[in-house]
Amino acid sequence: MAESSAEVTFKKETVSKVCQASSRTRTKVGADAVLLMAEMLHVFVQEAAQRTIKQAEAEDCDRMDIEHFEKILPQLLLDF
Repeated sequence: MAESSAEVTFKKETVSKVCQASSRTRTKVGADAVLLMAEMLHVFVQEAAQRTIKQAEAEDCDRMDIEHFEKILPQLLLDF
C-alpha cells in the first residue's frame, strides 16, 4: 500500500467546538487544552489508519474499505 507524506491537521476552532460540545458544563477550554486535544486526535487518527491498513493486508486486500475500519473500531475504543 502506498504511503502518503501529507500531514493532517485539525483546525483549532473545530477542536475547541468539539471539546465544548462534549462538555456538559460551561467549562471554558484553554488554548493549551485545544492544542493537546488536537494532538491526541492526530495520534488517534494515525493509529486508526495503521490498524485499518494492517486489517486490509491481513485479508489480502490491496485497498482499505470501510469494512476494514469497522473491524478495528472496537480495538480503538478499548485501547483509548
